[in-house]
Amino acid sequence: MAREPLSPRRLAKLAGLADASRTRAIVRELRRLHDAAGTAFRVEQIAGGFQMLTRAPLGPWVRRLFDRPPAARLSAAAIETLAVVAYRQPVTRAEIEAIRGVGSEEIIRQLLERDLVAVGGRAEDLGRPNVYVTTRRFLAAFGLARLADLPPVDVPGGTPGATTDEPTDVGGPAS
Repeated sequence: MAREPLSPRRLAKLAGLADASRTRAIVRELRRLHDAAGTAFRVEQIAGGFQMLTRAPLGPWVRRLFDRPPAARLSAAAIETLAVVAYRQPVTRAEIEAIRGVGSEEIIRQLLERDLVAVGGRAEDLGRPNVYVTTRRFLAAFGLARLADLPPVDVPGGTPGATTDEPTDVGGPAS
């Protein structure tokens, strides 16, 4: 099993298939068979590729087999900052700080180190500050196939059910 999602093209090459469309058809059939049989695994589309994952109820058992410490959790401030980047990308540090109301330089540095966000270029603003975007690792960590799969968010003080602008796939790593 691969540690990260494999693209349909990569799977086709590994399996000796003609093209990625044949791979997608085989993966659909594999998913159907796994679901019908109630196997311990499922194939999910994540971050532009496919990955075989353990079904949630069996996760604690499988983690014991790997004898690894659990992944470090994100702080509330890191999750808040990551949400701002995810929904507003590409976004500058100044924009993040204006939304959060506090300095975010250290949190952004931590998210960069964890490869959950990346520098996606420079803004046209004065000083040409970096803009931040989410990465493929962000998509994989949160089980998203693409940014459009982010859940809608209620706008504070807005109409009930109103949402922020739809996330857009930018030219950065998570598109």
